Amino acid sequence: MKKLLFLSLIALGTSCKNGALVSSNSKSDPTKYMKTITAEDLKKHLYIIAADSMEGRETGSAGQKKAGRYLISEYQKNNVSFPKGASDFYQAVPASFLNGKRNRNLPNSENIWAFIEGTEKPEEVIVISAHYDHVGIENGEIYNGADDDGSGTSALLEIAQAFQLAKKEGNGPKRSILFLHVTGEEHGLLGSRYYSENPLFPLANTVADVNIDMIGRRDELHANTNNYVYIIGANRLSAELDHISAIMNQKYVGLDLDYRFNDPKDPNRFYERSDHYNFAKHGIPSVFFFNGVHADYHKKSDEAHKIEYDALEKRTQLAFVVAWELANRKNRILVDADKK
Repeated sequence: MKKLLFLSLIALGTSCKNGALVSSNSKSDPTKYMKTITAEDLKKHLYIIAADSMEGRETGSAGQKKAGRYLISEYQKNNVSFPKGASDFYQAVPASFLNGKRNRNLPNSENIWAFIEGTEKPEEVIVISAHYDHVGIENGEIYNGADDDGSGTSALLEIAQAFQLAKKEGNGPKRSILFLHVTGEEHGLLGSRYYSENPLFPLANTVADVNIDMIGRRDELHANTNNYVYIIGANRLSAELDHISAIMNQKYVGLDLDYRFNDPKDPNRFYERSDHYNFAKHGIPSVFFFNGVHADYHKKSDEAHKIEYDALEKRTQLAFVVAWELANRKNRILVDADKK
């Protein structure tokens, strides 16, 4: 009976008393902007980001810096600027932080950030994150990391373009959006940890993190379909974030949401293994979209021609509509009282 009532409320587009369902006060329908996120554009970005010329994007390497310059050029092309309070698109992450006590022998690196200011509540910030580093060159072979995480990196570019078009047409997000490409993920979530410890915007004003890490392939558990995505962490701190993710998917995208890795007892511990975790540790509701591990994970064979671009398109669209709702609903989502 509870399930039937819940689905009926979704169909009616109403909201629960506690605001857990999608807000009836959201701005215009995101469908038009969602459809600007296309497999063709994602493929264009990914073939560049995961090209041999980027040399595997090892943290602080020349190849990673080259990839970073491409990201910035795309933001500039779409008139998306760096955040207010920053001097450019870079958040410097010093080698001393990256190496810590383990002496990983990493050079200085950078997080890359871009920003769309909110129209009504600019002080409240939604973070959309993905790591743009990979593992570089090993034994003379380039590890291009097309899925990990060229897929998420490309997704951020397309999501930013969609939000910027909405803004140009008078439908800019009510809350601000920070597009955060983090470095050093492959060495222990270092770039996101650096941001969480040195945030440009107060963490108290950070509403949520939507994190995208590997969304371009399928795993063995879904050998017969790519119409799925793993959703991890959404309910750990906020029932509202969990409900929003499910409802926006049902209304606009239609992926099968797989929650198996969200189990706190999951032996893979994926919840702790991507960049959203450094936001969640600070009490910020976070959701992680993921396609699971496949045979090419962390191998030189993780190449752009193996990406399933139809799946990448739909998963990117899901991340966009979730961020759209978070940015435009009347009230910011809250951390559940029992999770504080």
